[in-house]
Order: sequence, then structure tokens, then C-alpha cells
Amino acid sequence: MKELTPNRPYLLRAYYDWLMDNQLTPHVVVDAYVPGTQVPQQYVKDGQIVLNITESAVGGLQITNEFIEFSARFGGVPQQVLLPMASIVAIYARENGAGTVFEMEEAYQLDCDAEEESGLSVVLKEPVAETSEPEAEKVEAKEPKRRGHLTLVK
Repeated sequence: MKELTPNRPYLLRAYYDWLMDNQLTPHVVVDAYVPGTQVPQQYVKDGQIVLNITESAVGGLQITNEFIEFSARFGGVPQQVLLPMASIVAIYARENGAGTVFEMEEAYQLDCDAEEESGLSVVLKEPVAETSEPEAEKVEAKEPKRRGHLTLVK
């Protein structure tokens, strides 16, 4: 039997349409450390960024099966944003929190693992056990830690 495609892009588009139809403001929670994610890093907190993706806040919004792409202003500076589907953690309404959190799908986990092995990852790995204790401490102090949880935003 053929493997099913990930359902995240379909559910994301459905929730986006539903929120917009109900005059709510869709926000996405993004894991900024997923390879290929292009967001303004100065606004990333605890490895995540929350973005308003309503049509009035962004320009040229595209939601495909592989990514979300748009342009937006951050601090008055226009920037292009690229969010691979693997980076989308949740979508919700700013006004009442209606929405959903996406579970990690195997297809996205495999994509992230393959990119990390090829050296394309922006996620920093743990230091190798061969390094001495003081060097490992220095490396850990400089590397951002990836958190595996959501922060409740109200």
C-alpha cells in the first residue's frame, strides 16, 4: 500500500480558511530551528516565533503542501518569510485561541533527519563525547537550546 502524504498542509489550510471565514486572526507557532525556516531571528524566543498570517498583515501569502511563504514587515523592515511545513507547530485564533497543535508526522521527522545528516541543518547538535569537559561547557554555553514544548500565548 502506498504511504499517505502528510496531512498537516491540508489541515493548516482548512483551519486558516475557517478562522478567516469567522473574522478571526490566524497566528502560526513556528519552530525556528527546523532546517530551511527563514524568519527574523531577533524575534525568535525559546526557539519559537508566533506570526500573524492574516491577509492584511502579510503580502503574497502562499500555503502549499511544502511550505508557507509570504512577505511581512518586522520593525518597519520588509522581509521574506519561508516556513517549511515541518516548522509549523500550531495554528490558532488570536481572539479566542481556537485552532490546533500539529503532531510530528513521520514524513517531516525523516526530512529533518536527512537534512541534519547532509550538514544543511541550522539546529546545533550536542558536542561530541571526545571533546574535553571544559570545551564541551564552552560549546554548550554558545549554542541555543531547542525546546520541545509550546508556550501558551494569550
